[in-house]
Amino acid sequence: MNIRSSAAVLAAVAVIGAAVPAAADSSPSPSPSRQALPAALYGDGDPQYDGVWRQSLALLAQHTVGVEPPKSSVDWLAGQQCADGSFAPYRADAGTACDAKTMVDTNQTAAAVQALAALGGHDAVTGKAVDWLKSVQNKDGGWGYMAGGASDANSTSVVIGALAATGEKPAEVVKDGKSPYDALLKLALPCDSEGDGAGAFAFQPDKKGDLVANADATAAGVVGSLGAGLVVEPGKGESADAACEKADTPEQAAANGAAHLTGVLAEDGHLVSALPGSEDQPDYGNTADAVVALAALGATGPAAKSVAWLEKNAADWAAQSGPAAYAQLIFAAHATGTDPRAFGGTDLVKQLTATGPAAEESSRTANDNKPEQDGKDETKAESDSGFGPWWIGSVAGVCLVAAVGIGFLLRSRSRKQQS
Repeated sequence: MNIRSSAAVLAAVAVIGAAVPAAADSSPSPSPSRQALPAALYGDGDPQYDGVWRQSLALLAQHTVGVEPPKSSVDWLAGQQCADGSFAPYRADAGTACDAKTMVDTNQTAAAVQALAALGGHDAVTGKAVDWLKSVQNKDGGWGYMAGGASDANSTSVVIGALAATGEKPAEVVKDGKSPYDALLKLALPCDSEGDGAGAFAFQPDKKGDLVANADATAAGVVGSLGAGLVVEPGKGESADAACEKADTPEQAAANGAAHLTGVLAEDGHLVSALPGSEDQPDYGNTADAVVALAALGATGPAAKSVAWLEKNAADWAAQSGPAAYAQLIFAAHATGTDPRAFGGTDLVKQLTATGPAAEESSRTANDNKPEQDGKDETKAESDSGFGPWWIGSVAGVCLVAAVGIGFLLRSRSRKQQS
């Protein structure tokens, strides 16, 4: 995205035939021109696949650091909701009712809920959205990216965050007696797994029904298993290198997942992308998600090492990728107690603000370190689409395959199939 997980995006391509209700039309609508984009939208790239996601992350990140988002941007987000409570990535004309051709999804909906719940004053919107999410819960207790799609760790976790943000108890949101935590436990690799995947989470079972460790899904699974959302508070310094133990509870699954992430991050401090047709290279967005996951468990040591790597290396990626990327880094900084206004020489808050309408600093967090708010910067970041160059190059091959054989649909995200 960078939608929260590129896993969700590519999975949507792979499972489109099974995931979309029969009445839906999967043909993408025409892309809006830059000139036609609403002034209230963050980022100036095509929002067709990530508009609501990147808007939600931008508003939530600003709120987290004490910046009051412009009312127009908040209203735009709330106005994207369909009558049934769901959200699509982007509706150019929100005055036109959603129909079977409107490609709503769980990730955009859950992200919007987390942002609007944090900002307050949108109980009717978030209530309808949560009702819709409950209505499309799978029998195993989880959620897929599209309503009706097989449950995956990323989508289930972002929905858990939405439930928690609105005061719901995820353990009590059940379908056929199964809760979201049950769905995540089924995606957790056992401690006796072959290779180095012990304790990790899989995105989904593969075609053979086997679980394959996925670092991005593991980061999401840790956060979801702890009942947390996109924003977590700094941890208390607990260890995340304990031996893997049988995961009979969500908490133990989270501990196992954090231990797996600690091992993966130990050598270089960052994750790598592993998309078909692309050489492995640093994965900044998923590293930021891993930092949040470790911090949510209290594993501040490993999280600090990775956030330090992001401080040194992620500035160019964020500038090219846009508002969702800046938001991810702000979440990682917040989770580790790092100053997002002095993040390796970059003021993440100022850069995020520059991708959208002018924002005003909230009086609740006035401090000596805040930047002067002199309105929106004259120019936005080089590319605010939320999709970094590595992502676009990697997905190009997938798109080609989709055009020839399986059709093409792109959470967020935000948002990589089994790696």
